[in-house]
Amino acid sequence: MVFDGGPLVPSDIGRTRSSHQNVTKEQALSEKEQLIADIMGAQIRLQHLFADDRSDPLFSSHLTMSQLKILLLLARHGTLAGGELARMVGVGAAALSGMIDRLVVQDLVTRAEDAHDRRVRRIGLTKAGTELIDGIITAGMAKQRELLSRLSAEELTVVLQATAILLREAGIALQEAMTRYENPVEAAAGLPAGLGDRARPERSGEV
Repeated sequence: MVFDGGPLVPSDIGRTRSSHQNVTKEQALSEKEQLIADIMGAQIRLQHLFADDRSDPLFSSHLTMSQLKILLLLARHGTLAGGELARMVGVGAAALSGMIDRLVVQDLVTRAEDAHDRRVRRIGLTKAGTELIDGIITAGMAKQRELLSRLSAEELTVVLQATAILLREAGIALQEAMTRYENPVEAAAGLPAGLGDRARPERSGEV
């Protein structure tokens, strides 16, 4: 029998240690979540500062988000069949066809028959489209370089180490995503599993 104020028996000590460990874990999780929130908040503020730069070619392009996504996908993957591009964007053939029509009018993309299957239309960037995307990408890089040049060697080392860690985890996350997806195109485009199948046009040559 244990009296109030008396010595702790082993069972009481075990409960006390377990309770302390739970509190410590909760505190660690809370601190981690706070750090994540602080980092994401800082990234958002940095993005807002970059977005205030009206010299960015993105402001003069008048592109919609869907059109920009198409151009970025073409810049990354090269010429794509219409059906494949539709799955990456996550839309049907009819919706994509309208987007491509407007980009063709702006001389940003080309649409041509596939050399091996005339039913298939292949979409690619024009010279103007390539220059526009390159300008948007390099504009961001120029801003980052200017910002990095203001840091000391010690601070640059910290940034490099943090970037290397993020790249490592991004690579691991991508590999994990690829194993979850039956369709690797969905994983590359960042689509939810199965969405590409639901958005797949009946015939790839209809785009």
